[in-house]
Amino acid sequence: MAKILDSVDSRTQLVGENRLELLLFRLSSTQLFAINVFKVKEVVKLPALSAMPGSHPHVKGVANIRGTSIPVIDLRRAIGFSPAPAGGDANLIITEYNRSVQGFLVGKVEHIVNMTWGDILPPPKSAGRNNYLTAITRLDYQGMSQLVSIIDVEKVLAEIIHYNVRISDGVLDQSLLQAMPGRQVLIVDDSATARRQVRDTLAQLGLEIIEVNDGLQALQLLQSWCDEGINVADALLMMITDAEMPEMDGYKLTHEVRSDPRMRDLYITLNTSLSGSFNNAMVEKVGCDKFISKFQPDRLVEVVQDRLRDLLG
Repeated sequence: MAKILDSVDSRTQLVGENRLELLLFRLSSTQLFAINVFKVKEVVKLPALSAMPGSHPHVKGVANIRGTSIPVIDLRRAIGFSPAPAGGDANLIITEYNRSVQGFLVGKVEHIVNMTWGDILPPPKSAGRNNYLTAITRLDYQGMSQLVSIIDVEKVLAEIIHYNVRISDGVLDQSLLQAMPGRQVLIVDDSATARRQVRDTLAQLGLEIIEVNDGLQALQLLQSWCDEGINVADALLMMITDAEMPEMDGYKLTHEVRSDPRMRDLYITLNTSLSGSFNNAMVEKVGCDKFISKFQPDRLVEVVQDRLRDLLG
């Protein structure tokens, strides 16, 4: 099992090239699911679990991994399937999202596939708003064309961990509040949960929010504005973009914006659940202005206020 992730640390060159690697696993015998390798710390066979009284029903218990207690989420149950049965194929995918570490109880873990974000598509609209997928893709696997469902882990976690959008006392700069209403912010994120967290935070400031689901939609929107003669750097206070998205990731989006003289001055903030140290290097490489690790409402407000101060001089 360890061999699956032996070379994860060497894979960072894929980011910024509009590519990703997916860890494939099963929650049932027939259907393939996936999460991005960059979110995965390790994969282990399911160890003995300790009960966590009073925990959320989707939390199976606590695993002790080399002296660290890690909550274990039954991913089958969390996305609406029957609870995971105990058995030989039970594995634990240990991940880091939004500055927290958790394990996801899954079935058989297959292997890693290298793909382009252009091959990753949003789930069909017919799936409705209550599905737990952030994207889908199709690949040739074991001699068959198979659909792969990419889990919206941020939605799963948001239903277990309460993310408070309340802004702490003392964070708001009262002298800036009158200058905020009517200013527009473009949010780019494939997770409806993540978009809602940012929207609900910034709406408290009176900002107008524009939302799109992926980098390609954002780029096409910005290009259409430019074609109409709109200066997007003036029209938008900033663009807040996720890193991982179907069709075009946030790094590629930033590169495309910076490469277009009509919009290269747009202020861009990367808002992602990927690790901070890695993203700090990528921010410098592709030219983002700021990096925020999800989900930090106070930090989000501080970045917006800093940007507004710069504009007001």
